[in-house]
Amino acid sequence: MSVYDDHKAALEEYEFRMGLERGRLAVTLDLVTDALVLVGQHGVYCQSARQPGKPTMDIQMIQQSLTGAKELIASVMTEIQRKKRELQ
Repeated sequence: MSVYDDHKAALEEYEFRMGLERGRLAVTLDLVTDALVLVGQHGVYCQSARQPGKPTMDIQMIQQSLTGAKELIASVMTEIQRKKRELQ
């Protein structure tokens, strides 16, 4: 199934409230957040042997990448909104 089918209701709601681009980015941000939560939960069970109390290195790298992706998505949403305000 397509992401457009799986998340149809959320896409429709966010696109209506925020516009097409920002709405899709908002749903993307939600999906990345959900992935980050799942990786965090997995990290609880996959502890590093070298660094007790920390997730394994691959989990740490995935968390870092997802966190970076969230920051980039949020910055694009902010920039779109800023440009929209300038045009008004």
